[in-house]
Amino acid sequence: MIDRDDFVPDEEWERFREISKDFPTPNIFVNLDVIEEEYKHLMKTFPYGNVYFAVKANPGIPVIRLLKELGSNFDIASRYELDDVLAQGISPDRISYGNTIKKADDVEYFYKKGIRMFVTDSKDDLKNIADRAPGSKVFVRILIENSSTADWPLSRKFGCHPDMAYNLLVMAKERGLEPYGISFHVGSQQRDIGQWDDAISKTKYLFESLEEEEDIKLQMINMGGGFPARYIQPCNDLSDYASEITRYLHDDFDEIPRIVFEPGRSLVGNAGILTSEVVLISRKNNTSLSRWVYLDCGLFNGLTETLGEAIKYPVLTDKDGGKCGEVILAGPTCDSADIMYENTKYKLPIDLKSGDKVYWLTTGAYTSTYASVKFNGFPPIKTYYYNKKAIYDVDGNVVKSLAS
Repeated sequence: MIDRDDFVPDEEWERFREISKDFPTPNIFVNLDVIEEEYKHLMKTFPYGNVYFAVKANPGIPVIRLLKELGSNFDIASRYELDDVLAQGISPDRISYGNTIKKADDVEYFYKKGIRMFVTDSKDDLKNIADRAPGSKVFVRILIENSSTADWPLSRKFGCHPDMAYNLLVMAKERGLEPYGISFHVGSQQRDIGQWDDAISKTKYLFESLEEEEDIKLQMINMGGGFPARYIQPCNDLSDYASEITRYLHDDFDEIPRIVFEPGRSLVGNAGILTSEVVLISRKNNTSLSRWVYLDCGLFNGLTETLGEAIKYPVLTDKDGGKCGEVILAGPTCDSADIMYENTKYKLPIDLKSGDKVYWLTTGAYTSTYASVKFNGFPPIKTYYYNKKAIYDVDGNVVKSLAS
């Protein structure tokens, strides 16, 4: 059984239960105060770091407004995210176009909006930046293999070999762009801190060789994300990541360049609680030891990161504490892939029944934005944000005042 207090303290849990009790399920409630705490903790732990929040992790307007006030910068993946961020009065110099896969028209759109920092990992994309965003800063993402130690790997699709990165930065200079730095991502929910050591070593090679051989002096290392949220599998504390990564940097660089982080999951993941309802409980035969528990949300409506049982969320019910048995957790849709956990043996109370609520902790990141639009007619899961003052919808409108 999950010890809920390891994830959500008693006072915070009771407050969440009170303010969310009248909202129809499924829903996600995101505590803005927790996000603020996580941001301040990250800045204290990495005082030399520049934070560019990965908006894709949770693009809710209340989150963007909060992080704007805290001084965060923003990592943007599309023109639609860009419009949302700019609409909150955030200046273009606090924004980076961090998607290596982009249309030429989108490059131009960002440039016309004032964005001057772009990532790339291919020749054609670099040509588009040179043509549509002349004079901009570019940083090249290198390929990092991380499939075995990251819960949500990001290898293969993104990044290029360091030798190609070298060539791209030379090409950037030749095309009138500013070769600015190197980017990498060790994988989301990365539990092996040593992955940063290998990536930083590759970055050092590029910094040194480009300066010595091409008179190109890079200024920035963008380390992407990878810092963990609190799921079931244990991870080191953020301070352990900080001490080791700082040591790696000092080992490789006499003078540490500008360091950029693009946290997403680690900032917003711990702040969310998804509430679902049991639709049906069944067994596949009379002697089956496992029950199938079908919920009103699933793989296509909030829990996409359970694909391949990759992210293992803490799961609670109101009946925890009594006798439990193994369950298979599945969603409500007419798709056989809509199963969250079958091989991972979750245990839920024996007396669980239809209509009971099931709570998914640490669901503030990559939940509602991964949800399907209308599969089987189910509407996208609704997300609400709250602090001590009010409950807000995804657009930042006040749903309910909480001020006494």
